[in-house]
Amino acid sequence: MRVFHFIMAMIVTVTLTACSAPNINIFGETREPLREVTLSGRGDDKVLLISISGTISDVPDKGFMKTSPSVVEQVVSQMNKAANDKRIKTILFEINSPGGTITASDLLYHEILSFKERTRKKVVVCMLDLAASGAYYISLPADEIIAHPTTLTGSVGVIFLQPKVFGLMDKIGLGVDVKKFGKNKDMGSPFREGTEEEQKLMQKMVNDFGDRFLQLVQKHRKLNQKSLAEVSTARVFIADEALKLGLIDKVAYLSDAVNEAKIIANIPTDAQVVVYRRAEYPEDNYYNTADVTAYRSGVPLVNIDFPEILKFKTGFYYLWPGAVSF
Repeated sequence: MRVFHFIMAMIVTVTLTACSAPNINIFGETREPLREVTLSGRGDDKVLLISISGTISDVPDKGFMKTSPSVVEQVVSQMNKAANDKRIKTILFEINSPGGTITASDLLYHEILSFKERTRKKVVVCMLDLAASGAYYISLPADEIIAHPTTLTGSVGVIFLQPKVFGLMDKIGLGVDVKKFGKNKDMGSPFREGTEEEQKLMQKMVNDFGDRFLQLVQKHRKLNQKSLAEVSTARVFIADEALKLGLIDKVAYLSDAVNEAKIIANIPTDAQVVVYRRAEYPEDNYYNTADVTAYRSGVPLVNIDFPEILKFKTGFYYLWPGAVSF
């Protein structure tokens, strides 16, 4: 109760003094522009490190007390800034993600591929804990894909997620009256069981999206038929298995990936490794995966969020559901 009273007092204070006092935001949001921070190196050339973590989405992340830009927006804003810096020779993506929506994954794939073609800069991917499904999808344009020895990757497939509530509604005596034009207008409705025809139509869409994923894998990785058949089961693989299948190019650590990024770009070993931040961190290093919406003070006064599983909407996903947190 005391915490609640304190928060309310802060809100009233900020509201009453908004016209004359400095901009105070107890929820930790910031609109400061991206600033370049050097993590290592003193040379003229640069490697830009971009972290991609969590579920890939093109929709802002709306928590209980704050809203953050989508993963797509964050990554594209950093690539756009890098495109105008001639000293940045390569981007190293540090990925830790179970995937995301098919559209968001495809958007990032397209943006990364377009960035390479437009700027002629190199791209390297380093996978950490997880780079599954959509996270692997966005890795495909990279000049080199490196996985940590304990990485899980793969899950080259599609899943359609949809809640069903008609069973519960029957138990509590509720119903939904639907008037429609076109027999398939309410296909996929959570309020009734799908017909056999509807199930076939939904499965065809899933198959089409899955075929697109596999075709892109084959385009970029050129797997043999045995490997392609194994990958098409949509299972996840540990790094050594992924290497044997041809999904990745090397098993190594993040520090090794930094060196590889310099070698691929043909730049000196003393090249700078930089990140874009909106906040400064003492003893900053490669393993700081704070996104570009990071709080100026490090931790917001109020940070209440919902479980990840509650944020998923009905739709098609390039996602490994085994990694979704509750």
